Amino acid sequence: MRYLIALLALAGVVVSALALRVHYSTDAQPCSINEKWDCGIVNHSEFAEIAHVPVGAIGIAGYLSLIGLALARRRRLLAIASIAGLGFALYLSHIERDVIMVWCLYCVISLGIIALTTLLSLGWVAAQSVRKRRAQKLA
Repeated sequence: MRYLIALLALAGVVVSALALRVHYSTDAQPCSINEKWDCGIVNHSEFAEIAHVPVGAIGIAGYLSLIGLALARRRRLLAIASIAGLGFALYLSHIERDVIMVWCLYCVISLGIIALTTLLSLGWVAAQSVRKRRAQKLA
């Protein structure tokens, strides 16, 4: 499970790096599909930075942390960090939907990645709890 979660988080690093590239680019973006799907508008908005740190960089750091926690088998911390990441991604999705009214393809992909990572990490914690209970019953 840890390798699957680490692989998903690595995909999150890639997607976040693509979003960060858009943040610093002034060129036409490959994910500029139409007036409702435009990564450039989202990544150049006032919401694309928190305390002067681009959201894409925050995503990269967060996903790297998830990789480290997964590989270190820190299941509970991984679940907590994943839930926090999911909350942040949902907040950013709210900004896209209700404030900017434009979606970023990279952000939506990242939301899917963190949602799946959260489900897997919670399942990993639950499976560990079940194994511990069974071991206690057998002892």
